Amino acid sequence: MSIRIRSGLRSAFRDRSRLWRTALVCVSACVAGCGTAPGVIFDPANREIGWPPPPDERHVVYVGQLSSDRDLKPGQSFASSLGTMLFGRDAEQMMVHPMGVCTDASARLFVADSGARVVHVFDLEDRSYARWSPGGEMGSFVLPVAVAVTTDGRVLVCDAGRGAVDAFAAHGEYLGALAAGAFQRPSGIAVDADRIVVADPGAQQVVVLSLAGEVVERIGSRGSGAGQFNYPTGVAIGGDGALYVSDSLNFRVQVFDTAYAFVRAIGSKGDLPGYFAQPKGVAVDPDEHLYVVDGHFEAVQLFDALGRVLMSFGEEGRGPGQFWLPVGIHIDSSGRIWVADSYNRRVQVFDYVREGSP
Repeated sequence: MSIRIRSGLRSAFRDRSRLWRTALVCVSACVAGCGTAPGVIFDPANREIGWPPPPDERHVVYVGQLSSDRDLKPGQSFASSLGTMLFGRDAEQMMVHPMGVCTDASARLFVADSGARVVHVFDLEDRSYARWSPGGEMGSFVLPVAVAVTTDGRVLVCDAGRGAVDAFAAHGEYLGALAAGAFQRPSGIAVDADRIVVADPGAQQVVVLSLAGEVVERIGSRGSGAGQFNYPTGVAIGGDGALYVSDSLNFRVQVFDTAYAFVRAIGSKGDLPGYFAQPKGVAVDPDEHLYVVDGHFEAVQLFDALGRVLMSFGEEGRGPGQFWLPVGIHIDSSGRIWVADSYNRRVQVFDYVREGSP
């Protein structure tokens, strides 16, 4: 009887082993055929959407959007496909409240997300994704709202909740805070080859730092006069070195020269083109046009170098080119426009089209 039982067990074991081998061969064959090449991040068909509408010549075209790591559409190797089949996909890393946005020379997109309390890092070339925060004794961000990249590759993040401007190395290592104690509620940041400029609505000032992080200038005080501020939230630096400050509760953008002397104010309170209700992020394109995000109008307005309104794009909604409380804006050297569409939990992408371009 015991011989028969052992023989039966050996037979059952052989049958089960054959079954597992067969299953593994089938799974491997299936997965081998399921490997995929990287997808297209931004569908060229999106470019049919543009502003101003016909018959006028378009100057801004819609490119696409990013809202999570899956929008990078990376390809899958045999190994990653097998892992996905056996263990499922990793949790999707989604934006919660994107506030600030910028890019670097390596085709990476950085998004300061006050809701997730991280900086999302999207590598548009190798299709990888990461989340940065100070970590260690510093813990996480409290309220990251703006981000910029210096000429030496450091990534600077305004944490309005901690009153700090944090610096990271290009690969993500936390380097510490710049000018500790110099800020109350830093909310906007811009850089050029010589300086770092921070809008601090808590102090009702704009603070200028050297690239080494030392305070070299403080601009403004609370008020409504020329060079005074009432909740400055966004800053941008033009190609000529001019400084643009979104003076939100004075409903204007102020312009300063390279010596920080007041040049002009653009806009005032109102609901017509060229007026503002809630000016937030500001940016300058390669042709020195000024872009101003208005969180209340759910739109972006464009102005020439003299402050004359040219056009606008956007409206309230969730579709392409529509916004829900947009905040930050960044324009890279190619004229690509990145807008933090905060309550739609995404970054929308557009291209500036120069006059006469196809």
